[in-house]
Amino acid sequence: MAKTPGLLLGGSLKSAGITFYQKQGRMVARSARSEERRSNTRGQFVQRQRMRHTTALWKMLKPLEPMFSGGKSAYARFATLANRLPAVFVPDRDSQNGASFLMPGIPVSDGPLPHIRQHLGEVDGVAALITDLKAEDLQGGDAMQLYTAEQRVEGRTPRVRFQRVREVNRDEMVVVDGCLALKDAGLADEMKGWALVRTQGDRCSPQVLVTRCTYYEPFATEEALLEAAKSYGGLTE
Repeated sequence: MAKTPGLLLGGSLKSAGITFYQKQGRMVARSARSEERRSNTRGQFVQRQRMRHTTALWKMLKPLEPMFSGGKSAYARFATLANRLPAVFVPDRDSQNGASFLMPGIPVSDGPLPHIRQHLGEVDGVAALITDLKAEDLQGGDAMQLYTAEQRVEGRTPRVRFQRVREVNRDEMVVVDGCLALKDAGLADEMKGWALVRTQGDRCSPQVLVTRCTYYEPFATEEALLEAAKSYGGLTE
């Protein structure tokens, strides 16, 4: 460890607010703390909030070991897709607590199989998840995996929770206008979202959640942005 007369240079001094560095052969001391306010422009704040939300969503989805290909990692690919979602804004406390919101378009998989278009509707008066997948499109070895997410409010913090992925058997589905649909009264729940993912071994279709949930909408407004920014010290020019 380097020494100067009467001083021991180490992490303790740095943590106390002093750092040392060499400049033109001389040891120079300066404060390790900056008094300058951290830049927090509108664009920076929106991007930071977007990334915090993406990270919070991934934390909830990751235990299901979702399939994402085409990126440096599953998370990197998920983040690329999730960053296209609407930005949501919460105060600093809730953001630090991992607030997350259920909304249409949350990615749950990405792979080389064809995308399956799906939407929520009704079949014979029963709530249903209706796809554009025809029965004859399914091949031997194909599986259909149902992802289910639920919007909860835990204490004061909103969070998305994912249920265990379950396999949907072909005989559970009905044919509507030549395409497969899953009927279930539970699909009418306005605080839940779903996605059917087709898999073939380690390959899958790229899918996102569909949902009737609108809980997130008040958190995606201009008023929510300004209120959240205030808790971070406000926006800078």
